[in-house]
Amino acid sequence: MSPGERVPTLNGTFAGIAEQEALARLVAGDLRIEGRLADASNATMYAVVGGDEGDLACVYKPVTGERPLWDFPDATLARREVAAYAVSAATGWNVVPPTVFRDGPLGPGSVQLWLQQDGADPAGAEEVVLPAPGAGLIDIVGLRHVEPGWHTVLEAEDGGGRPVALVHADDLRLRHIAVLDVVLNNADRKGGHVLPGWSGAVHGVDHGLTFHCEPKLRTVLWGFAGSHLLAEEREVLGALAVDLEGALGELLQELLSVEEAVATLERVQRLLTVDRLPRPRGHRTIPWPPF
Repeated sequence: MSPGERVPTLNGTFAGIAEQEALARLVAGDLRIEGRLADASNATMYAVVGGDEGDLACVYKPVTGERPLWDFPDATLARREVAAYAVSAATGWNVVPPTVFRDGPLGPGSVQLWLQQDGADPAGAEEVVLPAPGAGLIDIVGLRHVEPGWHTVLEAEDGGGRPVALVHADDLRLRHIAVLDVVLNNADRKGGHVLPGWSGAVHGVDHGLTFHCEPKLRTVLWGFAGSHLLAEEREVLGALAVDLEGALGELLQELLSVEEAVATLERVQRLLTVDRLPRPRGHRTIPWPPF
């Protein structure tokens, strides 16, 4: 299942590959598992899709490898990954790498383009190098070392009892991710889920815990909380609301429940009405660990 024909405009570039080309290769290529990302809580495979153009590196998350959760329906995380990409693509912010739902060696699951470094060819490399988490824009620093232009999200102590702060930059690329997370109701925006792309791009990955009908926003990007929407954000969200009432909404109803698709539209409409990003509510507003 690919959102390529259900999203109004797909003209982004990810890891040096045009978005439409990446989707086509992820859907049709011969999917081969090359390894496993050991730190992932669910089965997350490093794989390649082969074809006439050569191998393309990707991340394959089979439904059979999903760990049951008490608050999300079983066997739905891979489809949530694809739905998150579809919404991201509709914004034009190029946050989530191209992602499709297809069959693979371990059964159906999500397949997402791998974010290799500039000029790298991970499909042909002997050792896979993971992108640096946080993209240089999210960090844990000593409390006295918070630089101007950075937001403090949380103050705590490290293992040695020294005061530290979880911080992130006041950066438009991060802000796009923060706005998108409100729309997706992302319950797991860790610093490790923000990765660098090519030519200064910053992307978000790991969107299995999204689209719940109940408020579940947990993020390390609370530095933008309470700020008014920018004019560009209002324009994008207005167009997104229209898309969610049309073909994009129909796609979400195929990937999610009808209630979750409707709740997504309602979150966009609420954002536009309130005209500011939400503030933390409750006691579990930051994912743990934060990276």
